[in-house]
Amino acid sequence: MRKSVLLAALFIVAMALPAFAQPGVVAKVSLSGQRMDVYVNGAPRYSWPVSTARRGYHTPTGTFKPQSLVRYHRSTIYNGSPMPYSIFFSGNYAIHGSYEIKHLGRPASHGCIRLHPSNAAQLYTLVSQAGRSNTVIRITH
Repeated sequence: MRKSVLLAALFIVAMALPAFAQPGVVAKVSLSGQRMDVYVNGAPRYSWPVSTARRGYHTPTGTFKPQSLVRYHRSTIYNGSPMPYSIFFSGNYAIHGSYEIKHLGRPASHGCIRLHPSNAAQLYTLVSQAGRSNTVIRITH
């Protein structure tokens, strides 16, 4: 009897661990593929083309947490360029919407990760709902 109770308890704990181990939203960005795959609670939800840093600029790689969310930001560095649905993740670097949609799928930015504005709005909503602490941004080559 004691052994079955212990096994049942271990099973319950093992089933609960993945929920605690995974953040609510994971945005995986591939610089070589110029794509972002978005996972919600471990399940794939979206796959979108992006534009990252063009030659002469740099998009940081690594694992980040969102630092701030700004619904409608204008660049303080690049002549007030519109950056709707900005999710800042490392200093002045952000994931944001871009109206330069013809460039999506190839490097074109000064280092930010550009998305189609409607995709940026969807990601912004997901991150807002999950919370910055339950969101991870992973950028790889």
